[in-house]
Amino acid sequence: MDNLIGDAQELSGTMAELRHRLHKHPELGLELPHTQETVLKELEDLPLEITLGEDLTSIGAVLRGDGNNCESNPVVLLRADMDALPLQEATGVDFSSQVEGRMHACGHDLHTAMLAGAARILSERRHKLGGDVVFMFQPGEELLAGAPKMIEEGILDLAGRRADSAFGMHVFSAGGKRGQFSSLPGVMMSAADALFVTINGRGGHGSQPHTAADPIPAMAEMIMSLQTMVTRRFDAHDPVIISVGSVHSGEAVNVIPDAAEFGASLRMYSARSRDLLQHFIPRVLEGVAAAHGVDVSIDYRVGGRVLANDDEHTEFAAHQVAELFGGERYASLTQPLGGSEDFADVLAEVPGSFINLDASPNGSTSEFNHSPRAVFEDSVLPDGAALYAQLAISRLQMLAETQ
Repeated sequence: MDNLIGDAQELSGTMAELRHRLHKHPELGLELPHTQETVLKELEDLPLEITLGEDLTSIGAVLRGDGNNCESNPVVLLRADMDALPLQEATGVDFSSQVEGRMHACGHDLHTAMLAGAARILSERRHKLGGDVVFMFQPGEELLAGAPKMIEEGILDLAGRRADSAFGMHVFSAGGKRGQFSSLPGVMMSAADALFVTINGRGGHGSQPHTAADPIPAMAEMIMSLQTMVTRRFDAHDPVIISVGSVHSGEAVNVIPDAAEFGASLRMYSARSRDLLQHFIPRVLEGVAAAHGVDVSIDYRVGGRVLANDDEHTEFAAHQVAELFGGERYASLTQPLGGSEDFADVLAEVPGSFINLDASPNGSTSEFNHSPRAVFEDSVLPDGAALYAQLAISRLQMLAETQ
């Protein structure tokens, strides 16, 4: 349509070069000064109204459609996240991270490059836009904290009125079907909470456990009891996942320590399951602690919400993929994903859809996102940029026609 694919292909080198620069200099969390500066440099020659974040290094940019300057203009928001992960890269690519212990292992460098490319494509077509486009360049997705802060600072109303539609995109390093887009109406990704537990006992000599209150067996039983709780307290058709990823206690093999601690990631797909977790976890852990004669401190932290796509917007996105690339390039997911995304906070306020893009090397055994060996293919950058642009152009036209 309108040679979007051809124009995106012409930008493939520019987008790849931007992606490589970002990949070499990954930054974590809400403060990404180098990333922000790099993206601003990429956007500086475009007719955009730029707004920078106050409490985070975000970028909000508004592209006004020519001849559409009334307050009732439809608005479409497009989002890309920009932060990296605390991993030591082991891919061996020639643009590997130059920062020790940091890596773009989740593809956010691709998201940012694709959205910058879409901004350029749409700027060249501003005379055809039936409204305004908001570009949301977001830090802190890995913390599930960036989108809420940007919403608090007004990103959804940056064009002067609330956005009518919102679209986000995410690449994956494994899948084996490079270039395929996918999504799912309704619940698509889980909510995510975190659990931090400290067990306080009474230390002693390893040869005299009966004179101590050993926190380690208590911790082990707590971890296993949480897994049993999942199978006995939760509906298998409304799943819950508890993954203990951090366990710490003691330093010497012949010393019973005073304390032990562990941390877990909690995933769920409904508000009811979250409520049940908050109810049952203390009962289970306090019961085990009482049986072992130790004390337990429980820190349950509510995190990101369930990501729920709007049905109509997801059908619309699938149609746009087919219009641009052919129907075979889109696949509906068969079930929700176990990961979490703070774009869910945007979709809780604005109807829209979140779309996956397979960026895996064809025929490879590339590891999945968040692996220090995860590899993403630059060749998908033009397709992602073209789809971002297509979604904005077509959605604005549809909204303008129904006003």
